[in-house]
Formats: sequence, structure tokens, C-alpha cells
Amino acid sequence: MARLGLERTVVDADVYERTLARFREAGVLLPTIGQLKAPSSIPAAIKAKLKDVDPDGPHPLNLFRVHWFNDAERTGLAEVPGHIELPSELTGVKARIVLALGNRFPMIHAHKVLAAYGCLVPRVVTGQFDPTHHRAIWPSTGNYCRGGVAISKILGCRGVAVLPENMSKERFDWLDKWVNDPSDIVRTPGSESNVKEIYDTCAALDRDPNNIIFNQFCEFGNYLVHRTVTGAALETLYGALAKGRPGSRLAAYVSASGSGGTLAAGDHLKKALGSKIVAVEAAECPTLLSNGFGEHNIQGIGDKHVPYIHNVMNTDLVAAISDHSTDTLFVLFNTDEGRKYLIERKGIDPTLVAQLGNLGLSGLCNMLAAIKTAKYFDLGSDDVILTVATDGGAMYGSEIRKATAKYFGNRFDAVTAGEVWGQSLAAAATDNLLELTHLDRKRIFNLGYFTWVEQQGVSLEDFTARLKPAFWDNLLDLVPAWDAMIADFNAKSGAATRLGA
Repeated sequence: MARLGLERTVVDADVYERTLARFREAGVLLPTIGQLKAPSSIPAAIKAKLKDVDPDGPHPLNLFRVHWFNDAERTGLAEVPGHIELPSELTGVKARIVLALGNRFPMIHAHKVLAAYGCLVPRVVTGQFDPTHHRAIWPSTGNYCRGGVAISKILGCRGVAVLPENMSKERFDWLDKWVNDPSDIVRTPGSESNVKEIYDTCAALDRDPNNIIFNQFCEFGNYLVHRTVTGAALETLYGALAKGRPGSRLAAYVSASGSGGTLAAGDHLKKALGSKIVAVEAAECPTLLSNGFGEHNIQGIGDKHVPYIHNVMNTDLVAAISDHSTDTLFVLFNTDEGRKYLIERKGIDPTLVAQLGNLGLSGLCNMLAAIKTAKYFDLGSDDVILTVATDGGAMYGSEIRKATAKYFGNRFDAVTAGEVWGQSLAAAATDNLLELTHLDRKRIFNLGYFTWVEQQGVSLEDFTARLKPAFWDNLLDLVPAWDAMIADFNAKSGAATRLGA
């Protein structure tokens, strides 16, 4: 129970009191999940103080920016989550493909800081994490561990990033500036595809009782914060997109598999708006599609396992995208030669072209999967597909050089730009896509047994309980319980009073 974050009462009163004292000293006020879902409900006094807070600094009030409604400058609130709608001239389909922008989140320019908060806050208010002596261990393939390190710094405790050694240089550059000690960056063997090596490292770290593992792949705080916060934000976004268009419908929600957290927004959107849910993975490592394995460079979507918090039985399609496509499109979208080709040869609006840098590698993966979904279902102009750009191009500048050397012989010009357009974008088809039957879902669900029961020690009873829709819906009861505990914690710490909240 403790590992999965399902408690709703104080587990350790001594830890709870020490944590209160630390938060009182540091002036840390915790936002409720409800406030992150509806940032307009954040007290006016906090909103006023936020105007003077650097959105990229380790300031406690930046916790109140861990939501989808930050404006472009990330200093104020927007009525609708920041997003990009891609035109048919770019996608080649009639359906409206819209990406919510994760790089508007504070500190790390990626929405994974929301997942980190969702995993941390239940541990804090139930007395399971003591920032006065515990080290917070954040296993990740890049962005989640950065979010965890940022929040740890706010709390005045040591945050440890565990991530594969072959992730982008920009991730490590960021971590170098934020960790308390170089040893707080733990590089595991391999790349995006090597999640088990991350688990093995965490198992070794877990032998030290001073280390608390915040495993995003199995903590239901990750699932719940995305189902509640991201799901509601995307519902608001869809409402704005459908305004004045009575024939609109939300046809699908597309999300890379990752930890399974962002996929949880699909559970909300399916229940509220009837959309299908599309889980995306790398074609080089088709774990969900065909129990496959391999290695890829779509940074942000771990694989070779089924996350414990992925509600597999509610997933409608699995789509796989090649990292050749995402790598080469990233070069096309983020170089002068590529942008010139898009504007002059393909007639894409320069304003839109300038915004394409908001899409990181996993965002491009989601975009291509949305195109495949639109083609598979023959979707029309009234159909909307929502997806997310977890982060932006700022995290992958070094990948341009790698991809240019690997695919283009260190030369990228108008000819190669045209080749990328044709091979990686226009040629996106319905291959490597499976509409799931009940048996397909059970196959994927059963694949998780080997990770969670055999390797991670989850009981068979707990594992199989997740087959039922009621299991996932009943988890929602935790949110108001946690919010009540957050409010009580804030009152006891005194931070709310001092901030006029």
C-alpha cells in the first residue's frame, strides 16, 4: 500500500510533525489537486504574489503553477490550456489534430512536474516522506526526474534523479544546475528502452531506509493527478475547440505509453465525451503491439513493460511510431533549412512553423499517432483528436546534430527536407496500428504480470483487481480525501495564514 500511494490517513505521526516543521520553516504551501484542476480557484493573495516569482526558479509558490492553464509567459493564467492546432496542409488529414503544450509548466518546461507532484503530495500529507532526512528518488527517462528534483529543491531536501545514461545532453545539463550534489544524478545503462535497469537501480537504492522511491510507473498519485487535472484541462480545451461548431466530436485521445500517467486523462475524456483512447509506443520496441522488444530514441516513452497504472482494459488502440520519423521530423521542424522548406515549398503558415519548436520527440510521436488514427478511422473535419506535447524542442538541441549525422551525412538541405516530408510525414499510414479486442487487452494486461508480480512483488490479488473498471473509478475517492488532508496540513503548518490564503 505504501509503495502505491493509496493511504488516506496519517501513517507515521512523528514524520508528519517533522514535515510540518520543515514546511513551516520553508514557507511551503501545498496546492490541492482541485486547485490545480481549476487554477481560477487559487486564492487571490497567491495569484498576486506569483506575479513576482520567476517561473523557472525553485520558489515554493511555483507549485501553484503546476497546471495546464499557464499563459505563454508562464506568469499569468489563460482561459484555455496552451495548444497548437495542426492544419490539414501539414497533417494530410481532415480531422483537427490538437496538441496541448507541456512546456508551459514551471521549472522544467514539461508536464511531468505534475506527475511528480501527484506522487509526492500523498506521501507528504500521510507522513510517509520526511524531507528533513529522507532522500527522494525519482526514477525516470528524463522529465519526471527533473520535476521531482525541482520539487525536492523547493522542499529543501535531496532529490535523486535516476535516468538512462544516453538521454539528451540538455536533460543532464539541467540536472547539473539543480541537484545538491553530482552524486544525486544516477545514470543507468542504456537508453529510453531500458526501464528494467532503472528498476534494478531503484531496488538497490531502496535497501537504504533513508531513500524513498517515487516510482511513477506504479504510484496511483500519478494516475489520479492526470485523470483529474489533465483530463479536466483537455475537456476545457475541447470545449473551446468545439464552440460554434455543433457537429464537433472528440474522436480520440492519443498519448504515448510512458509511465501510464498521461494516458489516465483518456479515462476522464472517454467517460465525459466518449472519446477513444490510443496508446502509443515505438515501432522499434513494440511491447504492447506484439510483446516485442528493442531500442529507440523517442525520449519520454519507456517500454519493455506495461506500467502498473495503465488502465489497459480501457484502451482502444495501440499505435507504434518509428524513431526514424520523430528524429528526422525534429530536424525538419527545428532547422532554418527545414522551416524554409515548410514555408516556401509546402505553403505552411510561418506563424505555425514558428510554433513547431514547442514539440519535443514524444510530442512528434503523439502527432504522428494522431495522424495514423485519423487515417484509420477515416475521420472528417468535425472530428477532433487531442494529444499532448510533453515537452518542447529546448530539451533536444543536441539530438539535431546526432540525427543530422546519422541520417543525412551531416548535411541537411532542401532535398533532404523534401525526403523527410515524404517519408516521415506524408507517408504516415495505418501500419503498426491495432484496434484492440477484449482478448488483445487481456494479452497486454497479462504481460504486466512478469514485471509487477514476478519482479516487483505485487500480490496476484492486487494485480488482477485492476481488470475491473470499478477499480479505477473507485480510485477517484482518494482525491477529495487527499485534498482535505492537504488543507489540514496547510492549516497546521501556518503557511496559509502567512500567505493570506
